[in-house]
Amino acid sequence: MKVLLLTLLVAGPALAQNPWDLAKKTVGGAAVGTVEKEVNKRLLTESRKNQCSFKSDSDVLVKGCDEKSRRLANALIDAKKKLASAGVQNFKFEVSGHTDTSGKADHNKQLSQKRADVMKRELVKKGVDEKDIVTVGRGSEAPMVTPDNTPAKKAQNRRYEIQVRL
Repeated sequence: MKVLLLTLLVAGPALAQNPWDLAKKTVGGAAVGTVEKEVNKRLLTESRKNQCSFKSDSDVLVKGCDEKSRRLANALIDAKKKLASAGVQNFKFEVSGHTDTSGKADHNKQLSQKRADVMKRELVKKGVDEKDIVTVGRGSEAPMVTPDNTPAKKAQNRRYEIQVRL
């Protein structure tokens, strides 16, 4: 009985604050979640609108990507400002590379990683802070269209996407 009473006396103030702290975290988490959704929606739209093409089976960009990557970099810079104004500090922009389903899975995974790395370099050249970006190669594991049995559908799956990760 004495141990229980002593435990309640010591832990009581902490337990009394816990529901309030929990409520603050929940409200803050909801606000951050809303900002994350807004930012990701815009980044996905911008990355789809500003797709840079790669030469077939390579990580070499075709000509004409400079302006697209500049618009994309500006979208990331704006997103960083929006996140900062919402009080969000610990985040990364994730650039994910994707391939079509042609070829071997391990080759596609490596190729998609190289393409994501190329886009990171392009974004950094355009003013995005390098430490704010992480890259991931997804290969053909998350196709936009299935089946990708035509050249147009394959082209849609050869892409990159950008999202913020909190």
